[in-house]
Amino acid sequence: MSEFRGSESTTQPLPVIEKGDALGRPAAPDAHEPPPVQHGADGRGGRFWSARRVPAGIVALLLLILTGAFLYDVAAVRADRSALSWRRGLARQLAERPLDDTWVRVGACVTALLGLWLIVLAVTPGLRRLLPMRRTHPDVRAGLHRAAAALVLRDRAMEISGVRSVRVRLRRRRATVRAVSHFREPAEVRADLDTVLTDAVAGLGLTRPPALSVRVTRPGRKG
Repeated sequence: MSEFRGSESTTQPLPVIEKGDALGRPAAPDAHEPPPVQHGADGRGGRFWSARRVPAGIVALLLLILTGAFLYDVAAVRADRSALSWRRGLARQLAERPLDDTWVRVGACVTALLGLWLIVLAVTPGLRRLLPMRRTHPDVRAGLHRAAAALVLRDRAMEISGVRSVRVRLRRRRATVRAVSHFREPAEVRADLDTVLTDAVAGLGLTRPPALSVRVTRPGRKG
């Protein structure tokens, strides 16, 4: 509507705002500019990094208990009291057991695996279920959950004529779609699915759209 009717006796036209270019020329009525992307020509940003609160909390708690126990025992020895039995036993075992002992090797392997696990957690981003989206503003980052993206692809696939059921498995690099067609030819349904789902994947706005794999089968015979 171009007018606002406040009452029967007053009629005030709304102001008209025209967009023009740098020379003052008006733009076309249907012309619009897409929002600029950030981080390069394609607006790609990095993946979301997990805070790793649970592993960090476990490591911090274990270190706190271990250092607290050693600190208490050292303070007790400094106060002319005998050392705790567990520290005397540990010192004796470390002094007497050879390096090729089975338990020494097992302890070394467990410690190495735990250290490797912590290093992997420190250098990997995590949050694999959250897919980063294209950035249109430098201060805003958006992500799409893989389950939500798979649901969008499934809904779009169910709109195709002849599709009876659809299963979508979405990974970071590949989207696998398995459809069952009950009255149209599978080749025709697959062609329609390729077209529709390609547009749907592009419409998700992901920084790295997954490759699409579509398979159409007939329903199995009952009995």
